[in-house]
Amino acid sequence: QVHLVESGGGLVQPGGSLRLSCDASGSTFSIDAMGWYRQAPGKQRELVASITSDGNTNYADSLKGRFTISRDNARNTVYLQMNSLKPEDTAAYYCNAVRSHIYYWGHGTQVTVSS
Repeated sequence: QVHLVESGGGLVQPGGSLRLSCDASGSTFSIDAMGWYRQAPGKQRELVASITSDGNTNYADSLKGRFTISRDNARNTVYLQMNSLKPEDTAAYYCNAVRSHIYYWGHGTQVTVSS
């Protein structure tokens, strides 16, 4: 089992920045990839960004240049730096880990972009 806990969400004004963190615990060895997804009300959950154990990254096309994912393997933590936030970025953000083809999810952290 892999346990994921997100933090760092909150209310931010348009144009602002937030950094989300996700701490993994439990059977963290051999985690293949970690990532962030988001889900806005009434919409499907969508990939924001992912990063493999050797640092290869993948981003949603619409978010490239504003969001940056990084990973600290020693701390079993993945980060999402979000810049130039827009109201349409408002969503619940979920951390994800893949290990042995099994997907694990955190409970999510809310990001609200509003003036």
